[in-house]
Amino acid sequence: MTKNSLFAEHARLQDGWRRDVLLEWDDHGTLIAVTPDTKQAAGVQKANGPVLAGMPNLHSHAFQRAMAGLTEYRANPTDSFWSWRDLMYRFASRISPESLGDIARWLYIEMLKAGYTSVCEFHYVHNTPDGAPYANPAEMAARVVNAAGQTGIGMTMLPVLYQYSGFGAREPTPGQARFIHTPESLLDALVSLRSSQAENGNLRYGVAPHSLRAVSKETLGRMLDGLDREFPGAPVHIHIAEQTAEVDACLDVLKARPVQWLLDNFDVNERWCLVHATHVDQDEVRAMAASRAVAGLCLTTEANLGDGIFPTHAYLADNGRFGLGSDSHIALDWRSELRLLEYGQRLTRCERNVLASEKQTYVADRLFDAAAEGGAYATGRAVGALEAGRRADFIVLDPDHSAIAGQAPDAWLSGVVFCEHGETPVLDVCVGGRVVVEARRHRDEREAFGQYRKTLAGLLK
Repeated sequence: MTKNSLFAEHARLQDGWRRDVLLEWDDHGTLIAVTPDTKQAAGVQKANGPVLAGMPNLHSHAFQRAMAGLTEYRANPTDSFWSWRDLMYRFASRISPESLGDIARWLYIEMLKAGYTSVCEFHYVHNTPDGAPYANPAEMAARVVNAAGQTGIGMTMLPVLYQYSGFGAREPTPGQARFIHTPESLLDALVSLRSSQAENGNLRYGVAPHSLRAVSKETLGRMLDGLDREFPGAPVHIHIAEQTAEVDACLDVLKARPVQWLLDNFDVNERWCLVHATHVDQDEVRAMAASRAVAGLCLTTEANLGDGIFPTHAYLADNGRFGLGSDSHIALDWRSELRLLEYGQRLTRCERNVLASEKQTYVADRLFDAAAEGGAYATGRAVGALEAGRRADFIVLDPDHSAIAGQAPDAWLSGVVFCEHGETPVLDVCVGGRVVVEARRHRDEREAFGQYRKTLAGLLK
C-alpha cells in the first residue's frame, strides 16, 4: 500500500504544539504515523504553515444556507424562534432536489474553506411539497450526500424522524408535510441510500429524532431498535431544550424537563448528540455530562434565534463533552462559534477567560481541543485529532496572517479564535489525505457559486 506524507515545522498534536512533525497516511486516507521531532526526508512535501486537525461541524441544515440573512426584520410584535420557524417552513416548501443539491454543494465548499472537514447533516426535508414520497424516498438525502462527495467534505448523514407537531402526538401541520416519516419508512429509506452509496472513510450514517415534541416514546424506541439492527452503534442526534416554551410544554405533558426525561427513558451514551440543550438545570447538567453524550452547541444560530446561553462553565466543570455546529448557517466559521461560546460566558459572569482550566490556561486551546474531540464523537467517525488511526483531516494556517505572524506557538490559537482581522487564516485544507482547499481556493468554487446564485434567484422569485 502506498504511503503518503507531509512534513510540518509545527503541528498541534494531542499534547499541544510540536516541532518537525511527519504525518503519514495510507491510500484510504487514514493516518498511520504521526512523528514529531524528526527530519524532513527527501521527496516529502512541506506544509505551508502550522497544521491543525480539521474541525467537525456537528449540526447542519443545508437548505437553510439559502435563507441566511433573509429573516432579519421584525415580522410581528413578538418575533421569536417560533415566528422564524414559520418563515423557514415557507422557504422549505420551495426546495427541490436540484436546488437542495446546489445549495449543499456551495455550503460545503464554504465549510471547507473555513476549516470544517466533517459535517453532520441533520436532514429533514424528505418528501415532495404536498407530503408524498419521491419515487426514490431517499432522493433529497442522496442529493446532499452527493454534494458532500463532490466537494470532498466528510459526512455523517442523519435522516430525521419527524411525526408530530407537538407533545402529546399532535397532528403535524401542513407546513411540516415534507418532513414526515414513520420509523420504518425512515429506516427503509436509509437502507436504500446505503445500498447506492455505501459507508466509507468519508461517509457514515445515523439517525436524528427531530425533537421530543416531534416523536413519541414508543416511536423513538422503534426507530432505535431498527437502527441497531441495521446500523449497530450508529450516531443518534436530537434537538432538545432549545426554547423555554419547549421545556414548559414537556413539563406539562411528560411531567419532566426534556433532557431529564430523555436520560430517564433511554440509554443515552457517547453515541448521542444533544443539540442545543440550552435550557437545562443543574441536575440535568450533571446527568448529561455523566452520560458522555455530546452537547451540540450552535452559538451563532442560537444567538441569531434568541435561544439563550448554554451553561458551559458548569458543564465543563463536570467534564461534559461538547462540539460545534453551524446549524442555520448564519455564520460559517468554527472560530466564530468558539469566540461566542467564551464571550457568552464572560457576559453572563462578568469575568474574562472563563472557560480556561488549570490544565489549559489558554481558553482557545482548551475549547479547540474539546470541540474537535466532542465533534468527532458526534460524527461517529475517526476524526478530530492528528494521531494514528484517525482520518488525515487537517488544516494549514497562513503563517503570515496578522492574527499569528510574529507570535509564539502558544498564542496562535488565541489569535486565530479571538482576533477578527482580514481574511481567514485557513490556507490549505486536506480531507482523508486529499487536498480540497489550496491557497484559500476550492477547485470548484467558481462554478458552484455560479450555480448557487442561479438557484437562489429562482427560489426568491
